[in-house]
Amino acid sequence: MGSDQVPTVTVADIPPATPDELFLLDVREPEEWAAGHIDGAAHIPMGQLTGRLDEVPRSARVIAVCRSGNRSARVTAYLVDGGWDAHNLEGGMMAWAALGRPMTADTSVPPFVL
Repeated sequence: MGSDQVPTVTVADIPPATPDELFLLDVREPEEWAAGHIDGAAHIPMGQLTGRLDEVPRSARVIAVCRSGNRSARVTAYLVDGGWDAHNLEGGMMAWAALGRPMTADTSVPPFVL
């Protein structure tokens, strides 16, 4: 899925209140998403992306997110090759959590990165 060189952003590059022109795309598996994710992010697991590309807006800057930045780098390369303005979140959710940025969970336990 895509090339080795991809555009990246850091957690610090993303404002605390995510602007409308950013589309946060979490490509992790359902159990990872349920444990903890960025509020307002869209969830499309990497394996489902090609069948759900219509859910990824071309009018927004796409920030792809996974646990550590590896899967999302592949997704970013794929999207860039397809004409999207896409960037990989460097360090993924591990970096997000390390900087104390807010997360939400689909479970009754406090959110965490799985």
